[in-house]
Amino acid sequence: MNTFPESQSIPVVIMCGGKGTRLREETEYKPKPMVEIGGKPILWHIMKMYAHHGYRHFILCLGYKGSIIKEYFLNHRLYTQAFHLNLSRNEHMVVGGGSIDDFAITFVETGEDTLTAERLLVAEKYIHGPTFMLTYGDGVADVDLKALHAYHTEKAQTFKTVGTITGIHPKSKYGLVEANETGVVTCFQEKPRLRDFTNGGFMVLTRDFLPYCQPGEMIEESLTRASQDGKIALYAHEGFWHCMDTYKDKEDLEKMWQTNPAWNLWDKKSH
Repeated sequence: MNTFPESQSIPVVIMCGGKGTRLREETEYKPKPMVEIGGKPILWHIMKMYAHHGYRHFILCLGYKGSIIKEYFLNHRLYTQAFHLNLSRNEHMVVGGGSIDDFAITFVETGEDTLTAERLLVAEKYIHGPTFMLTYGDGVADVDLKALHAYHTEKAQTFKTVGTITGIHPKSKYGLVEANETGVVTCFQEKPRLRDFTNGGFMVLTRDFLPYCQPGEMIEESLTRASQDGKIALYAHEGFWHCMDTYKDKEDLEKMWQTNPAWNLWDKKSH
């Protein structure tokens, strides 16, 4: 039985189990979702994005160093508020200050080396209702998540789709060069934004998507299989999106947080 309030009945499943090998400077000692931006784990930033749009029930699929994620949220009030501590009595009392995040969290151990489609299958029994959201623990954006949800509902009703992905325009890893018919260079573009779409990782799925998932596979393979049946819709997002794959990505996000954090829709006045 779902014990969370009705307003939180649509859960957000977040993949939190990967090792983040391309971010080894940080992930040797902590899971990738706990790498900090502005003094808070990127996982917290993602959850604040969803909570801002009214989605506050989270299912965290844990794996590599998952206990660190559990400990952070178990002690969240102590990390964010002032408190008194009596060591001789082993007592503490929160006295205020800071803020309390309105999150309802289910922590699911899905295995250290499990791939993402299988992690979702392990978490299935904690997903109540016909629809849920899914994302990864390393990307932020200014996606209108309510609009994404509504778009998914419309496509599911009209075309019987079982999932919607958010399409974003990736940036080229390399600068591009254009030349005219004579072979003379006419333009240099420094890592331009491409016209094609890629999956930005913010998804809405129905339970009918789950049969497309197989043990030992990634979610991308499940999405490909479902798309071959015409069951996946694309919600085009033209705004901000940034993923934290490398240490440079972390540094870029840190700079954005200090100047203009486009994903911080919940508290634009905090900087």
